[in-house]
Amino acid sequence: MPGVSARRLSHEERRQLAVNLTRVVTLYRSILDAYIIEFFTDNLWGTLPCSWQEALDGLNPPQLATLLLGMPREGEVARYRSVWPLTLLALKSTAYALAFTRTPGFQTPSEFLENPSQSSRLTAPFRKHVRPKKQHEIRRLGELVKKLSDLTGCTQVVDVGSGQGHLSRFMSLGLGLMVKSIEGDQRLVERAQRLDQELLQTLEKEEKRNPKVVQTGPRHPPHHVVRWVDPTTLCEELLLPLETSPQSGARLLLTGLHACGDLSVALLRHFSCCPEVVALASVGCCYMKLSDPGGYPLSQWVAGLPGYELPYRLREGACHALEEYAERLQKAGPSLRTHCYRAALETVIRCAQPELRRPGVQGIPRVHELKIEEYVQRGLQRVGLDPQLPLNVAALQAHQAQENRVVAFFSLALLLAPLVETLILLDRLLYLQEQGFHAELLPIFSPELSPRNLVLVATKGPLGEALSFLETEDS
Repeated sequence: MPGVSARRLSHEERRQLAVNLTRVVTLYRSILDAYIIEFFTDNLWGTLPCSWQEALDGLNPPQLATLLLGMPREGEVARYRSVWPLTLLALKSTAYALAFTRTPGFQTPSEFLENPSQSSRLTAPFRKHVRPKKQHEIRRLGELVKKLSDLTGCTQVVDVGSGQGHLSRFMSLGLGLMVKSIEGDQRLVERAQRLDQELLQTLEKEEKRNPKVVQTGPRHPPHHVVRWVDPTTLCEELLLPLETSPQSGARLLLTGLHACGDLSVALLRHFSCCPEVVALASVGCCYMKLSDPGGYPLSQWVAGLPGYELPYRLREGACHALEEYAERLQKAGPSLRTHCYRAALETVIRCAQPELRRPGVQGIPRVHELKIEEYVQRGLQRVGLDPQLPLNVAALQAHQAQENRVVAFFSLALLLAPLVETLILLDRLLYLQEQGFHAELLPIFSPELSPRNLVLVATKGPLGEALSFLETEDS
C-alpha cells in the first residue's frame, strides 16, 4: 500500500501531517468508531452516503480488495464497473496519501524463498522453537539494534517485554551484544532461561563438530529479570548496567519487539529522561491498551489540535492487519461471513436482553459450515442466553443476504485504520523531536508477515547511516 515516508518529512511537514490526520479522522469518525457487530442494530449501511452505497453494493470480496483497498492480484488491472462518486475516491486517495508507508525496501523477504518455514538468514539453532514470522522479526530488528549499538557506542542492550527471549537470545548469542531482558511474566522468563541453556548446548556441540560454523570466544546469554515496567515511573532495574566501564559509564540502548500498549510509551519516557539511555529501537502494538490519558497524546503539538482524541474503538481498529484481510478478500473464502453472522446474532441478543450490548462471544468453530440459525443458537448459549429462543429465520436469512455489504463496510473502516496508527506513531516522533532528539520511523518487517512493522528509531545524536539498514533487504 502506498503512503508517505516519515524520513522524507521535515519537522514542520510532520506537524502539518498531524493537522491533516486529525481533520480526516474527525471527518470519517463515524466509520472508524463503528462496531461491525452492530451493522444491523445500528443500520451502519444506512449511515453511508447513497452514492457510496450504489458504488459498493454488489461488489464481491476480490473486487473490494482490488478497487477499494487497492491491493489487486499480481498482474491484475483494476476495472471499475461504474463511475465512483468523487467523495469516495477522495477517501481512498486520502487514506493512501496520509498514512505512513508500511512497504519496506524489499518486496518479498528473500530469506524465505527456499523454504517458507525457515529463514535462510538464521542458522538452525536460532530457528528452533521460533515461527517464521518471529524469525523474520528477530533477525531484522536484532541486526538493526546491532548496527545502532555500534554507531552509538552502547555497552548494553535492554530488551523490554522480552517474552520467551527469542530476540534477546539472537542479539546476545548470535550477534555478540550484552543484553538484559526484562519481562513481567515469571513463566515466560523461566521458559526463556531453559531455551537459553538449550541453545548454548547446541552451539557448543556445533563448534566442536566444526569450529568455523560458530564464532569462538566467551558467550554471554541474556541476563533475565522478572519485572513489570510501570509506564508512569522510571524503572531502576531497567537502568542498572550489567557491566560498567570505569572511564565512560554505561550507555544503554532500549528495544522492544511489539511492546504492548503503554510499554512502548515507557521506553520513550526512559529514553527521554535518562542520560544513560542513548538509543532506542521500538516496535509498538496493541494501541487499544494505551492509557487514556497518559499513553496518547504524548506531544504538545498533537495535544493542542482539535479532534486529536482517539477513543478505544479507533485504536483497536488500528491494530488490524490490512494486507492479511485483503488476501482473504481475494480468496473470497467462507470465513468472511463471520462478521455478518455475528452482527445478526447481535440483533437477537438485543431483542432478548436489550441491556446486553456487544458481549464477547468465544470462538465458535467452523462457522463457515453452519447455517446462520445454528450459529445464532450457539452464540446465545455462549453469552448465557437460552439457545432455544424462538428465532425469526427469515429475518436472519435476510441479514445473511447482506453479507457483502457487511464486508464492504468493514473494508472501508480497514482502509482508514492506518491513518489512526500513523497519528499515534507521528505523535511519538513529535514528542521526541520536541525534546531535541533525533527520531525516525520506517518499515522494517514485511507487512504480510508482521502487520505492525514500523520501527521507531531514536538517538541523542544524528542517526545517519543507522537508517540505511532499513532501506533495503540486507544481504
